[in-house]
Amino acid sequence: MSNPLGIGVVGAGAIATRLMAHLRLPDTAGKVKLAAVCDPVPGRAEAAAARYGAAAGYESYEELLRDPSVDIVTICSPIGLHYEQGVMAIEAGKHVHFNKTMTTTTADADDLIRRAAAANVRLVASPGMMINQASRRKRKLYLEGALGQLAWAITGTTMGDGAYHLNEDVRTGSDVLSNVNPGWYFRKPGGGPIYDATVYPLHELTGILGPAKRVTALSGIGIPEHWFGQERIETEMDDSTILLLDFGQAVHAVVYSTIAGAATEWAPSIYGTKGALVGSKFGDEPLKLEDDRLPHVSGEHAELREAHVYEDIMQLVRWVREDIPSVANAEHARHVIEIIESGYRAAETGITQELRTTFEPLALSEL
Repeated sequence: MSNPLGIGVVGAGAIATRLMAHLRLPDTAGKVKLAAVCDPVPGRAEAAAARYGAAAGYESYEELLRDPSVDIVTICSPIGLHYEQGVMAIEAGKHVHFNKTMTTTTADADDLIRRAAAANVRLVASPGMMINQASRRKRKLYLEGALGQLAWAITGTTMGDGAYHLNEDVRTGSDVLSNVNPGWYFRKPGGGPIYDATVYPLHELTGILGPAKRVTALSGIGIPEHWFGQERIETEMDDSTILLLDFGQAVHAVVYSTIAGAATEWAPSIYGTKGALVGSKFGDEPLKLEDDRLPHVSGEHAELREAHVYEDIMQLVRWVREDIPSVANAEHARHVIEIIESGYRAAETGITQELRTTFEPLALSEL
């Protein structure tokens, strides 16, 4: 394939504008072009198109899908909309990159995977944690037996207070590109820190250890309301959750998502009888090296925010152009979604949930 693929950006909020900053750089020109952006807020898509050099700005998603220059969509809308918008993209014959999280339910993820296979459409789902060289080194050490017999693991995030989303630079201005309302983050479905943030360490933990088998949890709301300017936002989604995962053979992992704490790196700590992966170190050995680079992230890309998400998009571009699948695949995303969905169910019912989904983690020969 010689012609650049046209990318349609769905939504013009925080993640979308950061991605468009990557997609307009000249080194992408031979592979992709920023074909269109859409957003339902009047004037926002047009303003984003003008700022980032998109060929078209639309108020409706349907208009973007009808644009023949759009080959791929990156869905940057609130997580609760991802399933419906994914179905529409597949039906329109567009390849899809989902920003995290791909869907809110396992059944919806099942349906997207089935529809995409039937339509010969490619799906890539962020976060592609196992593209990172440090994460791959951790998986390799585990498979080689460097940790000995596994014992337990812990990982998580402390984004539950919502302060990050309330104070982003796209929220605190007065024009249409800098007054984006973050209310979705606190509402059902798809809001809350697990779908938005803890999805990262969940992807890395399962990418290293493989699929989990069971989950139980405790969960609740610690901060019942937030304010965005003069607007009161009621917290609907739990902001404080502790998951306990069972990987079999008496290997358990704590995964937390809370309103406060001292989490660093979002990287799991995994303990065994011979050694431990603590954050991005194996003993005194650093696993995250200064010259590590994602495959498509170089030059100016490395200085911009959300470079890892840009990489996930370029993984999809490579798949479509060169028929090389990505490890940021929908099956791994579905398994993480089932952990999250089942965790909430376990917290509500008090019953440990059996997990039915699986995926193929990286083999030693791939590392």
